[in-house]
Amino acid sequence: MKTCTAFPLLLITFNVSIERNSWDFSGLLKVAASEEGFCSSPYSVVNSDTDSNTLYWKVTNPTLSPPYLRDLPGFTRSVYRKDHALIAPESHVFSPLPEWTDTLGAYLITPAMGSNFVMYLAKMQEKSRSGLPPFDVERFIFVVQGAVTVTNASGASDKLIVDSYAYLPPSFQHSVNCDASATLVVFERRYASLENYVAEPIISSTEKQPLLETPGEVFQLRKLLPTSLAYDFNIHIMDFQPGEFLNVKEFHYNQHGLLLLEGQGIYRLGDNWYPIQAGDVIWMAPFVPQWYAALGKTRSRYLLYKDVNRNPV
Repeated sequence: MKTCTAFPLLLITFNVSIERNSWDFSGLLKVAASEEGFCSSPYSVVNSDTDSNTLYWKVTNPTLSPPYLRDLPGFTRSVYRKDHALIAPESHVFSPLPEWTDTLGAYLITPAMGSNFVMYLAKMQEKSRSGLPPFDVERFIFVVQGAVTVTNASGASDKLIVDSYAYLPPSFQHSVNCDASATLVVFERRYASLENYVAEPIISSTEKQPLLETPGEVFQLRKLLPTSLAYDFNIHIMDFQPGEFLNVKEFHYNQHGLLLLEGQGIYRLGDNWYPIQAGDVIWMAPFVPQWYAALGKTRSRYLLYKDVNRNPV
């Protein structure tokens, strides 16, 4: 029987460039070990991003935990605090979605934890169909795997593929149908109406949205919904290259629901620092200090819910 007689030596070095809000991670990891110094393992600590996996593949096929923790019964990275939560994929609990056919859902953020919105994953199977949200509740769906068709009451339909989305106003009659299989991230909230403003349905995709100016920041930003007063929330797509980080240490009244679509990094929430990776979900309550830095070798991209355009009183 082969035994493990040595551990690899890890040398970590950092070069910080404050001017561009990024870190140079050249020489981040150097490993020195003889061939006989490694124990054989079916897992790899570093996941390869060089294969032909589809966009957002890791959201539905996440690395649940590092190899050295997989055999610890009960281990999870998930955390719940009064002003934030990290929900890792190993903690997702799926059950049939009410009013949906052949669809399993995992509710990740709900008012039970203090949010003003609901965020859930919907795994649609072959020949499945959505239900309607409660009266006066608006819905946003974003496709992370597969394809679906959205049909309105008049019979007009649009096909959504990965990275496409639909905004469906409150009390808007519609159905989401899936011929094969698909995974959606869904946001719902009770619409906060304003007199003389009406939200309209929207079908689009991330690539159709322009990059916006982000003064003082280095990340790339797209907003998936119009910024007009008719809409009481928006969904942002934010891209960070490895080593880039937020300049502003945010502290505001808005709530957030976040899904990391690609990459990995470090998120500060309050006085806590969390390593996060693709597939992780975060809830941020009002006025929790928050900050993000991207790590790894590939870009980080996350999808972010933010309530907007309404007086918080």
